[in-house]
Amino acid sequence: MLRRDLITAEIQKLAQVLARIMGLKLEGKLAEADDLLIESLVNNFGITPQELFSVNSSEFQVLLTEKEFPAEKLEMLSQFLYSQFDPSAINPRNDSFAEKLYLIYHLLETKHRIINITNLDRQKMVNRYLNS
Repeated sequence: MLRRDLITAEIQKLAQVLARIMGLKLEGKLAEADDLLIESLVNNFGITPQELFSVNSSEFQVLLTEKEFPAEKLEMLSQFLYSQFDPSAINPRNDSFAEKLYLIYHLLETKHRIINITNLDRQKMVNRYLNS
């Protein structure tokens, strides 16, 4: 019970950070939003910018397996990455986000048996991007 409460509190904190990132993006403060994203990934998920942008898919999959995130935290990680993913722009940054998102959605589906409408829609968009 205590573990569940701690995870819930952590997810609520992450949701607030994600809302702040989205607010900064809407205000046009893209550099601040990127800085907050990177800071949050490092502090809350233990994922460095190098791991996010330089690591290939198989290495990122190993990273996710080693970290053993609970399903809720993995779901929040997908939301953080998806907030930065722009399927209309083909570039290395989006390529990296798309590959990582695909792995996260697959892990949520296969290991945690979590499938929801939002993730299915996002997964289809990521697949279209990766196959274009």
